[in-house]
Amino acid sequence: MPDNQPQAPRHAPRAVALLGPYASGKTTLCEALLAAAGAKPKREGETRTRDAGTETAIAQCRFLGDGWTLLDCPGSVEFLHDAAMALALADIAVVVAEPDPARALALRPVFAQVEASGRPCIVFVNKVDTLSVPPQDLVAALQAQTRLPLVPRQMPVIEAGKVAGYVDLVSEHAYRYRAHLPSEVVRLPATLEAAEHAAHDALVDTLADRDDALLEQVISGAAPTPGELFAHLRQDLAARNLAEVMFGAAELAHGVLRLWKSLRHDTPEPSETAARLGIGPEGPALAQIGRVSYAGQAGKLCHARVWRGPLRDGASDDGIRIGGIFTFPGAEAAKLAQAQTGDLVALGRLEGAIPGTVFGEAAPALPFPAPPPPVYALAIAATERKDDVRLSTALQKLLEEDPALSLTRDAETGDTLLAGQGETHLARALERLAKGWGLTVNTARPKLRLKETIRQPVHEHSRLKRQTGGHGQFADVKLEIAPRARGEGFLFTDRITGGAVPRQYIPAVAAAAEEAMQKGPYGYPVVDVAVTLVDGGFHAVDSSDMAFRTATRTGIAEALNKAGPVLLEPIHHVTITAPNSFTANVQRLLTARHGQILGYGETPDQPGWDDTEALLPEAETHRLILDLRAQTAGLGRFVHRFDHLAEAPPQLAERIARESAGAKG
Repeated sequence: MPDNQPQAPRHAPRAVALLGPYASGKTTLCEALLAAAGAKPKREGETRTRDAGTETAIAQCRFLGDGWTLLDCPGSVEFLHDAAMALALADIAVVVAEPDPARALALRPVFAQVEASGRPCIVFVNKVDTLSVPPQDLVAALQAQTRLPLVPRQMPVIEAGKVAGYVDLVSEHAYRYRAHLPSEVVRLPATLEAAEHAAHDALVDTLADRDDALLEQVISGAAPTPGELFAHLRQDLAARNLAEVMFGAAELAHGVLRLWKSLRHDTPEPSETAARLGIGPEGPALAQIGRVSYAGQAGKLCHARVWRGPLRDGASDDGIRIGGIFTFPGAEAAKLAQAQTGDLVALGRLEGAIPGTVFGEAAPALPFPAPPPPVYALAIAATERKDDVRLSTALQKLLEEDPALSLTRDAETGDTLLAGQGETHLARALERLAKGWGLTVNTARPKLRLKETIRQPVHEHSRLKRQTGGHGQFADVKLEIAPRARGEGFLFTDRITGGAVPRQYIPAVAAAAEEAMQKGPYGYPVVDVAVTLVDGGFHAVDSSDMAFRTATRTGIAEALNKAGPVLLEPIHHVTITAPNSFTANVQRLLTARHGQILGYGETPDQPGWDDTEALLPEAETHRLILDLRAQTAGLGRFVHRFDHLAEAPPQLAERIARESAGAKG
């Protein structure tokens, strides 16, 4: 293990985001990096009640005197936004890949995040001890998932069918792996000399393609030195002209120290990252919030990256004052008087701050990933009514912690809907409510937003005549109720002549007719209906607005039952995006869910993926994401929007009718 203590820091604290699909070994790599740095293998996410596998865990250490923050991001597709928020605070991304070309497809969403973030990238092929294909085939499979040119920094050395070490293609030194020990320098096997020289030349050519001076040097026959190549690599990596590919096995500590050294040399300084974000070196302190958490008595904590320091405890911005600056990990956090440029710290009591908030005087707007649209929802309600206010408060805090959640009140059904990225995502949110706030909730499938209309016109005569002593109640209306074209809505007209119904009562008839459309025979709002008042009668003493309202409502209720009522369901326009190898699966899934496929084509700017468009009943969108991920190796996603109303299938109408009859009984 390296002895870090005697060395003075050469760099400001830097941050690394470890990204990759579930089971790629990110957490194992994080622990191996900590061990190689001589740090305790405890990450911030493990000190709290939440599952570290579903949110970014934070670890801080020193390597050769420099300060580092490791952001171990969750790999599940349901928590991609958590990873994106962590990446926004990092200086570099390490994408952890498995050594199986068949698993390369799972890296597409990860690479897309890295590309969108503008951060430089190193690809670490983990579990290289299980590599069973030629390394060039694996790199080709990975290259198909990203627009960043992938440049191998190492060539695996294979002995007896197993990866026994590697050759550094810059220094051209060979190394042999030793389990849980630094690799040892060995002589390059003679059988690999030709392949190594070819790989080295390919690396030089790749770098020369991006630098005219290096190209002239190569053409003149002058071989660049390793130092020159390292400098060109760092320059191209920082400019995102390429991504380095390295190999190792975190569980055995193979290649971990080499990765540390690359990170130390190639990770941009925080000031360089800040400059790319448009932050100059001069000016007051500036920090960006990347995450919010509520931690028991500690209250609200904002995880923030200091892009320009020093940031002092007690500093204020627009009336918001910092109430403490803390290091990570949580249980062993140290309080700081101030944080320097590059530090990733927890800030206390920043009321109103949310992920993405920039703290600092005259702070510029900084890029921050927008949360993805929700794809799965549950109707929730407090188990006990007395907890309604506490639940509302807790949910607002929960949404601050996790912007990928959303909370809406469906005015049509009365449901309070908690929505997110899938079953596990919502399960974690509900667990957080229980553990963090002591609240349990009832959950249910969201109610369908159904409507009703009618098939045929009817005439209805409704008369109200009551005598209760004194003034009575009298109103007489003759109505025509007729269907309208889908989407035309409600329309009221009158054809009264000769004062059969005095003009002062007609507005009451119109209002009552519209009110009557709020609930039809099935119990749902009625749409696309025209009501015409054609005739009627009145009493000079006993008629009133109230009497005409009552007569109208009674008449329309009777008319709707006679007019061939029909149930309507919402139809959504759905666009599913998935690798084209799964397009047939997607189409079968849509067909099985009563979808009407409109067509499909290549996803813009995403070669190898297809967008499939379809019309799908809203009822079939509820668990669509769960089945879609099952049919697309977890990679499929979709967006949807309301398109139109269509007549519901008979079985749904029959079920609703039975439920309505039971409720009335």
